[in-house]
Amino acid sequence: MASDGEDLVKYITEKVVVYMESPRDSRSRHRAGRQPWSQRWFGMLPLGLSIWRSSRKVRDKG
Repeated sequence: MASDGEDLVKYITEKVVVYMESPRDSRSRHRAGRQPWSQRWFGMLPLGLSIWRSSRKVRDKG
């Protein structure tokens, strides 16, 4: 049982060290290529709803 906890701590430590040793600009480039969380979790539905809502606002004003 204790080895599982040790393995988890070792894994997390390795991930943190790799993250800290990577250059800052490479981390920001990696982050810039990602999709927003709403699209990742719900697909195109949030985008479609936002476009539909904005078109209704424009139509209601004019």
